[in-house]
Amino acid sequence: MSKPPKHSTHAKHPKRERPRFAEVVIHSLGEFIDRVTPGQPDPVSGRRRDSGVYRGAPHAYAPILTSLDRLGGTHPPHTKADLEEHILRNYVRYSRPHVTRSTTNDWEELFSAQHHGVPTRLLDWTYSPLVAAFFATRPTRAEEHDRAVWRLDWQTVHRAFDLPPLSLLPRDLDSILGEGRHASPWDFFKRGSSKAFAFLVEPPSLDQRIVAQAAVFTIATDKTHSFDEFLELHGLGGALTRFIIPAEIVALIRDQLDLVGADERRLFPDLDGVAAAIRRYYA
Repeated sequence: MSKPPKHSTHAKHPKRERPRFAEVVIHSLGEFIDRVTPGQPDPVSGRRRDSGVYRGAPHAYAPILTSLDRLGGTHPPHTKADLEEHILRNYVRYSRPHVTRSTTNDWEELFSAQHHGVPTRLLDWTYSPLVAAFFATRPTRAEEHDRAVWRLDWQTVHRAFDLPPLSLLPRDLDSILGEGRHASPWDFFKRGSSKAFAFLVEPPSLDQRIVAQAAVFTIATDKTHSFDEFLELHGLGGALTRFIIPAEIVALIRDQLDLVGADERRLFPDLDGVAAAIRRYYA
């Protein structure tokens, strides 16, 4: 297993710990794509289709925390996890005047909350390694440091928890969580930790950003551990791979992403995205 080169440190950056999962250092965008491309075509489709999902991380050695985990700080995290239901109730209450289309079920309200930055237990992932690399390498004001892209083999996770080998849709959650009846996020919140599991769910196309970013979410029953710790506790550390982007090539990767069209204008297809792309390009 290769080790990343020495990297610059910053007081607020998590310290490097011995990885509990596969770790790969990449030195160019082309190498990254080569690494995630299956070596052999799928026997059914005849195409090289990766079944993983990806998540960009601005700090390579930080744990995988949800926005709910981070609420109240990360030293320690999880301090306000019990506020989850109150947070979503307030979003549902106050978002209505600003919603242009009605939601078809209460899972969509949870997805919408996550999409607009409300703290939830959901984690953002994408089917596109390029999109994940974009979010991993976004400019910051801090001293440059190592970044990362996480890959999750979600089918391995589903198998471990006896879930279908398909990414789930909101309508699938009734049969899995509701035991024959409608299952709402509120029911899910109240389940506690009687049965631990995690799953991948595809949100509906609530807006163009979700479509452009090939966005998907993971949801876990556990609110007391980071997602990587949760997987390790259940013998699933091998479902994760961390691709390290060394500090000295972050700018190179960012420029290469511009060359292949993975930029703000395309991933945020609105005026804010256009402005952000122009602002960064000419910075």
